[in-house]
Amino acid sequence: MGSAVSRVAAAPSAEAERHFEGRLSFETDCWDVNHAITNGKQDFVLLDVRSQDCFDKGHVPTAESLPNWNINEKNLERYPADTLFVVYCAGPHCNGANKAALALAKLNRPVKEMIGGAIGWLDEGFELVTDTAQ
Repeated sequence: MGSAVSRVAAAPSAEAERHFEGRLSFETDCWDVNHAITNGKQDFVLLDVRSQDCFDKGHVPTAESLPNWNINEKNLERYPADTLFVVYCAGPHCNGANKAALALAKLNRPVKEMIGGAIGWLDEGFELVTDTAQ
């Protein structure tokens, strides 16, 4: 009898490829976001979708504050329709990023979630900033 890991066989390679590629079309991680920011390759708008109070206490550099409950067409009108948004909330214990991503998708906006959120950012050794001027 094998371990709990191998008890259910791994998916065939082609199926695994589709699955993992699909996941990457929905999410990114803190390392990739940090790399884009620090190397001048940021081609997305990073949205902190927590409350303004949480944002003010510390957020990912370059992030803009737009709480998930304020995502609507009016608040997005300054962005071209093809703008890629990357959303994050507090972390794995919070579903604010999911709510924000859903709201953006319903508005036909490209969106990915930064998995890990603010807690993941800190766990990776990156710092949050409090200066909104950055």
